[in-house]
Amino acid sequence: MPMPPPSVPATLDLDPKVVQTLSQVTTATLTTVLLKKGLRNVWLRGARPIRTGMPRLVGRAFTLRFVPAREDLATPESWGSPISTRAAIEDMPAGCIAVVDAMGVQDAGIFGDILCARMAKRGVAALVSDGVVRDLHGVLGTNLPVWCSGAAAPASVTSLTFVAWQQPVACGGVAVFPGDVVVCDDDGAVLIPAALLDHVLEHAPEQERLEGWIMDEVNKGAALPGLYPPNAENLARYKAAVAGQAKA
Repeated sequence: MPMPPPSVPATLDLDPKVVQTLSQVTTATLTTVLLKKGLRNVWLRGARPIRTGMPRLVGRAFTLRFVPAREDLATPESWGSPISTRAAIEDMPAGCIAVVDAMGVQDAGIFGDILCARMAKRGVAALVSDGVVRDLHGVLGTNLPVWCSGAAAPASVTSLTFVAWQQPVACGGVAVFPGDVVVCDDDGAVLIPAALLDHVLEHAPEQERLEGWIMDEVNKGAALPGLYPPNAENLARYKAAVAGQAKA
């Protein structure tokens, strides 16, 4: 396999403080922070939670890649190959988020209940894909958090060939490198490039705090012009409110 670019961490371990910080920031806020940095394409299209009410999850990306099915390769026998989804799952470290490039295919389930159960046993934080799962009832029963496009009965090999893991992938139209950070909530899944993690950690909590203050002002009856985004006067009011809270 090719070596990852220098910006990709050698390990998928994520500092618990990073997880704690990002778990308090919505994916909507993260897209705003990254937009201000010039990144517009960070929301993984098609990756939606299969159940509501899950906690916001944060983890480094462990990538898997499918290509279109080729009849001599995409067979039930391929499931026992050294290059298989089964082998990839055994490489997944606890706490990672499995990000699967299924090319948006909707008529073949990439993982079913047995594979998801194994991932849950290994401590994988979540499965994220632009494809679909199969055995939906069983997948729900594993309690593995899943973000995907839905469910389909046919197995992956009917439409897809699994080719690699821990390589750059295109999931939901977003370039994902192993070790990038993924945050998932009810709005979907958002990618934070590994090289921009420190920037996001610095600016995202402040953006969340500012928007919380703006919401309070809206609830008090304030009009939006000059408030969202704040003009100089309202920004000064916000900073004074933050300073006052710090002294309390």
